[in-house]
Amino acid sequence: MHDQDSTVDYAALREEIRTAGRKLGFAAIGVARAEPGPAVDRLHAWLAEGCHGEMDYMARHAELRAQPQQLHPGTLTVISAALDYLPPERSAPDPAQAAISRYAQGRDYHKVVRGRLQKLANAITVLAGPFGYRVFSDSAPVMEVEFASQAGLGWRGKHTLLLSKQGSWRFLGEIYSDLPLPPDVPVAEHCGRCSACLTACPTGAIVAPYRVDARRCISYLTIELAGAIPEALRPLLGNRIYGCDDCQSCCPWNRFAVLGDPAFAPRHGLDAARLTELFAWTGEQFEQRLAGNPIRRIGHEHWLRNIAVALGNGPATAVTVAALQSRAAHPSALVREHVSWALRRLAR
Repeated sequence: MHDQDSTVDYAALREEIRTAGRKLGFAAIGVARAEPGPAVDRLHAWLAEGCHGEMDYMARHAELRAQPQQLHPGTLTVISAALDYLPPERSAPDPAQAAISRYAQGRDYHKVVRGRLQKLANAITVLAGPFGYRVFSDSAPVMEVEFASQAGLGWRGKHTLLLSKQGSWRFLGEIYSDLPLPPDVPVAEHCGRCSACLTACPTGAIVAPYRVDARRCISYLTIELAGAIPEALRPLLGNRIYGCDDCQSCCPWNRFAVLGDPAFAPRHGLDAARLTELFAWTGEQFEQRLAGNPIRRIGHEHWLRNIAVALGNGPATAVTVAALQSRAAHPSALVREHVSWALRRLAR
């Protein structure tokens, strides 16, 4: 716990923290008060409409999001950090190739960002003495985008992600702290009348500016959804097997994005792999090759479910049909059902 010292220049300390963050590779560091404000009401309204789908934890932990002090007692300020992750361009227009969200092609960002934030917290301890803190990276009920926008790191885009004049290909992380640092000034919004992300969304999940219905979002369908992907939405997934970047790829501000930290460089050829090749992975190969990758958490069964849909959306080649037939008697009813759907679709 940090004892507030009237002799400490907390504004100067904030700038020293910013400098320390840049040395650790963070693209931006900002400070916000630990008060989410009107964002809490928006969260409750979104939950009331059921837009979170099966993500029960969103509702279960709503109060922890609303009250940072419940998550970490003594929290006064939130030190918000952004880390660039954009890998070199290798899109997947070929329907026989797997489209994997760019953030998931390399190392697991949870560990990388948390590790960097811990180093930043250690640096702050050297600067300010012992203080009360806890680090987060998409690992707890924290209103990340809200605090990042309050801290001047950008603004909430119409796709609900944090957006800045350097784009949106950034991971966010936070240090909840008991340091009475002066908050930064939020930046103005710069989406204007642009609606590119709403138009680009393959499933129409961005139902209105600043509002996403997760139940239609490809990231939700391929990562969070436990059961069968709704049949009506399957053709809209195309070759996307883990996440979706369409609302970011079309954003004009992402023309100014810089290449990301080398820690997130694609591994195991995930930026150019063929669907049939990935579909052939055994459970053991899935676990080994995706160790230290965020995809691993969905498990082999959901991996096969997603790829079966993508294969069904692609060309009806002999190789594709043979690949699907090789899994037609899979022990999982979920996999069998999606394989069967894909084979029927290709037969048409």
